[in-house]
Amino acid sequence: MNHSFIYNSLPFKVVFGRPAADVLPEVVQELGYKRVLVLCTPEQRVQAEAFAKVLGAFGVGICDLATMHVPVEKVADAAEQAKLLRADCTLAIGGGSTIGLAKALSLKMALPSIAIPTTYAGSEMTPVWGLTENGRKTTGKDPAVQPKAVIYDPELTLSLPVDMSVTSGINAIAHAVEGLYAKDANPVISLLAEDGIRALAQGLPGIVKNPQDLQARTQCQYGAWLCGMVLGSVGMALHHKLCHTLGGSFNLPHAQMHTALLPHALAYNSTHVPEACARIERALGTQNAAQGLFDLAKNNGAEMALSSFGFSEAQIDEALDIALHNPYWNPRPLEREALHQLLSNACIGARPNA
Repeated sequence: MNHSFIYNSLPFKVVFGRPAADVLPEVVQELGYKRVLVLCTPEQRVQAEAFAKVLGAFGVGICDLATMHVPVEKVADAAEQAKLLRADCTLAIGGGSTIGLAKALSLKMALPSIAIPTTYAGSEMTPVWGLTENGRKTTGKDPAVQPKAVIYDPELTLSLPVDMSVTSGINAIAHAVEGLYAKDANPVISLLAEDGIRALAQGLPGIVKNPQDLQARTQCQYGAWLCGMVLGSVGMALHHKLCHTLGGSFNLPHAQMHTALLPHALAYNSTHVPEACARIERALGTQNAAQGLFDLAKNNGAEMALSSFGFSEAQIDEALDIALHNPYWNPRPLEREALHQLLSNACIGARPNA
């Protein structure tokens, strides 16, 4: 264990396990907001309308412009709507796309947010923002984009389709995996990461068996919370860099892409991070971390070939050109030939060998 480290705690309110509709009005009043704009994707408009009713006089409207990878054009349109309605806060109902839009508005116009997650993405627990412009995704960290409060209501995830539940959960696990070997890793975050992986690994099969299993849903949301804490507290590495490239430049679906790529990114780094792999293996109950992650996803129905989402072997060199353009930290040096093989394996959905 590294006995020399720095640990920073992020300041925000978390309410877990209570009905969001009951908690929301008191949270809004406690934070002092008067004009809340509800954000959602077009698909979650009905759910957003229900929470707009809960807000009553505190709600000023609904903006259903959230979309994958947070295009700057959508952010500009949402910002215009927020200005017209004189919103002093946003309420993000949904997953990473909606919470990402809320963060972009916080970054662009200093508009604070409250988050009610309905997936296991975990981005609500982080000061990390992302924007896509002209086919390139840019990310950064800014405390201003961290939601002021997060309300976790496991019942709101009951309608999340099984396939999306699985890939959203593996997406959350990716945060914990990279947090275990982050450049600024520390013992506190490693504890959160291992328990987050364990909770999701135990909860996801329960959801596949019975999508209405509230105990399994609660376990997964708990795990996603912990994994999100990891993402918000330490830096990430190769896996997230490749996902930003594939998502922003090739428009691959976020959670599915993370799921297919994670085992291969871990296999690439595994010889350089034995302690992290030992924690992952303990959390999964397996003898090989990379293979254990692949099996967890595959055995619960996840599609493991990037080619199924429109990425081809012919695009690998272009993806590597983009990913390697700006140097970034990773526990294993970035070797183009080995990275090419990594993406080739992920493209066809092969089980990692190491």
